[in-house]
Amino acid sequence: MRLENIIWDARDPHRLGRFWAAALGAEPITNEPDLVEARLRLADDAFLDLCFQRVASPSASPARLHPDLSGGARQQEIVQRLLDLGAEHADIGQGAVPWVVLTDPEGNAFCVMEDREVHRDTGPIAALPLDSADPDRDAAFWAEITGWVPRAGTSGAMTLRHPSGVGPLLELCPEPEPKRGKNRLHLDVRPDARDHDIVERIATWGATPLTDPSDHPWLVCADPSGNEFCILAPQS
Repeated sequence: MRLENIIWDARDPHRLGRFWAAALGAEPITNEPDLVEARLRLADDAFLDLCFQRVASPSASPARLHPDLSGGARQQEIVQRLLDLGAEHADIGQGAVPWVVLTDPEGNAFCVMEDREVHRDTGPIAALPLDSADPDRDAAFWAEITGWVPRAGTSGAMTLRHPSGVGPLLELCPEPEPKRGKNRLHLDVRPDARDHDIVERIATWGATPLTDPSDHPWLVCADPSGNEFCILAPQS
């Protein structure tokens, strides 16, 4: 399997998609009334698709997944460019920290990071922090379903990365509170055509199917901490 998509629930997927495609330098690939997608190239054979799907009422529950953007020595320049694109400064109780917290046009918080060695070659998304009730357990789970491998990362988080060493870090972070409500952002993984027993295997790793696999080409699941993710139809 591979980690393929980052999904945003959106009231206006066109507005939100335009913001994030411009913010990250992603290439638009889908433009439908209720779905906008853009592809972020990480390397010749590695990518992440940014997907914005229309929902009537995005969840108001506390965010458990957000992107940390690379800032480094150009942090303030990047922050200003994002503000010009429609972001706003946000106070989520972060206090005096070296990173800058912003919100996108639909109020989703994200960070622009200061210079960190672990972010030097990640590309525009430095990390994807995901709240976890048990970071050791959940890092093992996400390693199983993505093929990503442990890497040095932020103190206090269990960190995975694509085995090629390209792209963002996936950081399993101790949750500040138990999950409640639906996540507004989630991740999608896609198995290859040879993987016929994926539903049985994810259950042994601690996942919970949330939908019937016969209802859609994808299967909605929850990881061991309750975070939603989707298993897409196998690649041909």
